[in-house]
Amino acid sequence: MSGSFRCSISLSPLHSNEFPRIPVTKPRIHVPVPKPMTVALSKVVSPLRVAAPGVMIEAAGLEVDRVTEAELKENGFRSTRKTKIVCTIGPRTCEFEEIEALAVGGMNVARVNMCHGTREWHRDVIRRVRQLNEEKGFAVAVMMDTEGSEIHMDDLNDVESTKAEDGQIWTFTVRAFDQPHRPERTITVNYDGFAEDVKVGDELLVDGGMVTFVVIEKIGPDVICRCTDPGLLLPRANLTFWRNESLVRERNAMLPTISSKDWLDIDFGIEEGVDFIAVSFVKSAEVIKTLKSYIIDRSPGSQIGIIAKIESIDSLKNLEEIIQVSDGTMVARGDLGAQIPLEQVPLVQHEVIQLCRQLNKPVIVASQLLESMIEYPIPTRAEVADVSEAVGQEADALMLSSESAMGQYPEKALAVLRSVSLRIEKCRREEKHWDVTDLRIVSSSKLDEISEEICNTTSRMANKLKADAIFVYTKTGQTASLLSRNRPDCPIFAFAPSTSIQRCLNLKWGLIPFRLDFSDDMESNLNRTFSLLKARAMIKSGDLIIVVSDVMQSIQAIKVP
Repeated sequence: MSGSFRCSISLSPLHSNEFPRIPVTKPRIHVPVPKPMTVALSKVVSPLRVAAPGVMIEAAGLEVDRVTEAELKENGFRSTRKTKIVCTIGPRTCEFEEIEALAVGGMNVARVNMCHGTREWHRDVIRRVRQLNEEKGFAVAVMMDTEGSEIHMDDLNDVESTKAEDGQIWTFTVRAFDQPHRPERTITVNYDGFAEDVKVGDELLVDGGMVTFVVIEKIGPDVICRCTDPGLLLPRANLTFWRNESLVRERNAMLPTISSKDWLDIDFGIEEGVDFIAVSFVKSAEVIKTLKSYIIDRSPGSQIGIIAKIESIDSLKNLEEIIQVSDGTMVARGDLGAQIPLEQVPLVQHEVIQLCRQLNKPVIVASQLLESMIEYPIPTRAEVADVSEAVGQEADALMLSSESAMGQYPEKALAVLRSVSLRIEKCRREEKHWDVTDLRIVSSSKLDEISEEICNTTSRMANKLKADAIFVYTKTGQTASLLSRNRPDCPIFAFAPSTSIQRCLNLKWGLIPFRLDFSDDMESNLNRTFSLLKARAMIKSGDLIIVVSDVMQSIQAIKVP
């Protein structure tokens, strides 16, 4: 092929409850919202032969998310957003048109939280996301978040929230009530031993300290408390209690990570074919191993990724082992901040991001990123700085929780994450902050180690040659993941043969996943890919592309003819 050179290694192919209280509103900052992208909402397929109207030729075409295509055309290769965005779907965003608006705004992963709603409600949401992908040409992945078996509140008489004022007396009880007959200012707790374990004088923290009560009396199954830090109470918020300035955690430590309800929810997720299952309050690597074995037994060949949520002291004790066996990690800062000193949370966030990078696992920064935007149309300066820090640390993804699930301005909150991510990434490029992190070897075999080193070399080559993009042809997604781990300056076009791998790659930093059938003939693959992408004006003649594949262990630098 003209205009190309190749450095190859001749080897055999590779083996194949984020509920906030209302914050202080000033000072506030205006963050420019990116102009809406013009997106023609139809399935993206570039056929090599003429098809009948409305018929898509899967084998002959190439599929990419519509919004990603629009970003590439409008902003160019280097201005494409690399940090991915997860949006929690809730009452404010559960209809088809609302989910579509989030997808158009840049949502890469839709999260359903099994703490809230019925399985029927979540089934409808998941199927709407799948329908959106099928009909409108998106590649939005679905993540199901388990409830976990930690102590939490029950629902609040079917209301979205209620305010606890300073000095008010509230009752926390293990008694169950029919919703209409629940006494005023009474909250049911899910843990039967709650009244036995707490003592008068203990502090009760709701949702990581968003609201604080002090226990003033115990009457049978009822714990009478006075509100000392007012705030917003939301359904099924996590509860922790402190005694003599120390977390009381003996009972939590005895509770199973995956409850009986969680196992039923997991069966539901397997049945619905979700892309990721996020496990709450992971205490050890054994929990993840057990769940993976269960999924394989229930659904052989399933590609569901397991995301370990780091949100407890127990998680931190076994951090590296948990990350190693998981398929990704979430830093759930809200609940984590209820169990460790607040000043330690940023340090833990940085540690987890760096460790996930070393171990080649995607990491999501979650909880209270834009908390004020639940009630207000713009964020605080502190929130923008927090988001900027996570982007600067090169986390794979940022997550909206209550902001998109029940907030007043879900689309604006999403636009803020997108605009801040783009700006910080641009700043790093302009200052030539190429990542030079010394990455540890994660491969378990010599052959895979060679593939890993090829990916490392590819990224360095792309940076040095100022390549426009990296193309990777991957049957499993592993090679694309190794490239993402290097955080190259240019975007990574990841071509995968299935839509499930395409969606899973949508969580990885810097990856632009395509669904494309390809062969072992790399020359043919490249010619076909160039033709398809040029037809859609996504690349042009003269663009410098670095090409790798898990079909053939080689690196090619090619100028598009």
